[in-house]
Amino acid sequence: MKPARSRPYRIASHLILIVLAALSLYPFLFMLMTSFKSNEQFYHGYFTPAWPLHWGNYAEAWGQIAVYFGNSISITLISVLAGLLIAALAAWAFARYSFPGSGFLYGAILVVLLIPGVLTLIPAFVVLRDLGLMGTHGALYAVYVTESLILGIVVLKSFFSALPEELVEAAALDGAAETQVVARIAVPLTKPAFLTVAIMNTLFCWNDYIWPLILLPDTRLWTVTQGLVSFRDRYAGMAAWGPLFAGFVIASVPLFLLFFSSMRSFLSGLTSGALKA
Repeated sequence: MKPARSRPYRIASHLILIVLAALSLYPFLFMLMTSFKSNEQFYHGYFTPAWPLHWGNYAEAWGQIAVYFGNSISITLISVLAGLLIAALAAWAFARYSFPGSGFLYGAILVVLLIPGVLTLIPAFVVLRDLGLMGTHGALYAVYVTESLILGIVVLKSFFSALPEELVEAAALDGAAETQVVARIAVPLTKPAFLTVAIMNTLFCWNDYIWPLILLPDTRLWTVTQGLVSFRDRYAGMAAWGPLFAGFVIASVPLFLLFFSSMRSFLSGLTSGALKA
C-alpha cells in the first residue's frame, strides 16, 4: 500500500496547484479587465480593474469585426463538419475493411503527422493557385478540410476498431445498410472521439492567421484573426486598447462556449484515446 501523505504535503501541493492555475488564468482575466477600460485607465493601471466600465468598447469592437466574425463562423462550421464526415468514412474503411494497400495508406497518413505544417505552405499554395481558388473561401475550405483529415482519421479509426464486432454483425443481419450502421451505431458510441476531433479542428480553423493572410487579399473575405490585426494597426501606434481587447473577448466567446459545453466529452475522448493507444 502507498504511504499516507502528510497534511503539510497536501497543503503545499494544493497551494502550488492554485498558484499555477492563477498564473494560467490571469491572462484571460487581464484581457477581460482591459476590454472595459479607456486608454487613460489602461495606461494608469495595467494590471488592476478600473471604474467606470466602458461598455461602449464592445459596440465599437463589434462594429469593426462583425463581418470578419461571420466569415470565421461559416468557414469553421463548414470546414469542421466536412472534415468530420470525410474522416469518419475513411476511418471506418480502415477500421473495418482489409483491402490491398490499406496498411501502406494508413502508414502514410501516420507519416504525414510528422511533417511540420509550415513545409506544406508552398506546395499547397501552388495547387490552390492552379485550381483557381485563390482569393475565395473555397481555398480555405480545401486547406482546412484536408489538414483536419489526418487527426480525424487516426483518432476515429482507433475508436471504430474497438467497437464490438457483434454489434455490427447484428445490425447487418437486421438489414441495416452500411451508412445506417455508421450513423446509428458507430457515431453514437464514439461521440467523445467526434467531439475531441471537432474541438481540435475548430481551434485550428478559428485561430489560424497564416492561411487567410496568404489566400484572401480581398478585405471583405477576411476572417476574425485578420480583422483584429487590422483593427490594431488602424491606430498606428496609438491603439484603442479597450475596444481592441473587447474584440479579443468577442473572438474568444465561441471557443469558450464550445469547450465548456462539451468539456466532459472532450476529456473523455482524450483519455479514452490514450488508453486505446
